[in-house]
Amino acid sequence: MSNSLSLAVRDSSTMLRRNLLHARRYPSLTLNLLLTPVMLLLLFVYIFGGAMSAGAGRSAYLAYIVPGILLMTIGSTVIGTAVSVSTDMSEGIVARFRTMAIHRGSILVGHVVGSVLQSVMSVVLVGAVAVAIGFRSTDAGVLEWLAAFGLIVLFALALTWIAVGMGLASPNAEAASNNAMPLILLPLLSSAFVPLHSMPGWFQPIARYQPFTPAIETLRGLLLGTHIGNNGWIAVTWCAGLTVLGYVWSTSAFDRDPK
Repeated sequence: MSNSLSLAVRDSSTMLRRNLLHARRYPSLTLNLLLTPVMLLLLFVYIFGGAMSAGAGRSAYLAYIVPGILLMTIGSTVIGTAVSVSTDMSEGIVARFRTMAIHRGSILVGHVVGSVLQSVMSVVLVGAVAVAIGFRSTDAGVLEWLAAFGLIVLFALALTWIAVGMGLASPNAEAASNNAMPLILLPLLSSAFVPLHSMPGWFQPIARYQPFTPAIETLRGLLLGTHIGNNGWIAVTWCAGLTVLGYVWSTSAFDRDPK
C-alpha cells in the first residue's frame, strides 16, 4: 500500500513538473488570460469607477471590486487548464502515457495541482496590480489573511476540476476554450461589480445563488471587514460540491477510451 502511494506521488510530481515546464515554455496563453482581469480592474476603476461608486469615491469602489476581480482571475486562469487537458487528449500524448508504467491518476493530478499553483500566482500578480493602484486591506489580520488564502485555494481547486472535466469533454482546444467561458462570465453576473440590491428584482436570485457571489462576499468580508453572514458556509459548500462534481466527471471521462 505504501509502495503504491509513493509511486502515485512520484508520478504525480513528474506530471506536475511537466505541466509547469509546458506553461513556462508557452506563457502566451497564461498572459492572455491574465490580461482579462487586469484590464477589467483598470477599466472599472478608472473609466467607470466615478459613476459606479455612487458618490463614495474611486478608492472605495476599488476596494469593493478587488475581491471579485481576484476570484475572476481564478476563473480566467483555469480556462488554460481546460485547453491544456483537451490538447493532451487530442494530440495523443495521453494515449502514450496509458501504455507506460505510470500511475493512471497522476496525469489528472499533475494538471490539477499545476493549475491551482498557477491560479494562486495569478491572483498574487493581479493583487499586486490592485495594491499598486491604491487597494489596501487595513481591517484584515493574520487569521483573516490565512482564511482568505484558504478560500482562494479551495475555489481554485473547485474550478480546476470543473475545467478539467470541460477539457476532457471537448473535442479540441478551441472547443475547450469556448466551453470554459462561463467561468469568466459568471463573475460579471455576481456581486463583483455592483451590490445585489442594485440589480433588478427578478435577477437578484440568479446572482445571489451562483457560486461566485458567496465566495466574493466572503473574501470581501475577510479583507475589508464587511458582514459575511452565511456566505462563508455557502461558499465552502459550493467549493466542495464543485470539487466532487468535477472530480467524478473528470475521472469517469478519463477512464473512457482516449480521443
